[in-house]
Amino acid sequence: MDKVITIREMCDQFQVTARTLRFYEDKELISPIRKGQKRLYTKREITRVKLILRGKRFGFSLEEIRELLDLYYLGDQQKTQIQRTYDLGNHRLQEMQAQRKELEESIGELKERLQAGLEWLQAKQEPQNLEA
Repeated sequence: MDKVITIREMCDQFQVTARTLRFYEDKELISPIRKGQKRLYTKREITRVKLILRGKRFGFSLEEIRELLDLYYLGDQQKTQIQRTYDLGNHRLQEMQAQRKELEESIGELKERLQAGLEWLQAKQEPQNLEA
């Protein structure tokens, strides 16, 4: 039997809560070994959690992540899985680049509005009486 780790060790390793791991289990993304109330995680589950968290960081939905994980077992040496991951990743990259462009435009506009507001405030200040 492969080395197994506990839910606490998984939480520590991935900086997630036990609730998060149980959620992934409920969604059938992972399936730890159950011994009574204990959950034990094998190398397979460790790898799956790593991929789930990476997918989430890249903005993939849980359904997209599930699809990619399930493609591993197709038996074509992961060709379909890698192709689908590439396609989804490329689409997500395009979305992120568009979001960055919109964000950069919003930041530029906000800076302009702030500068205009500052200039207006400075123009409305009353001259200070320099005689003391």
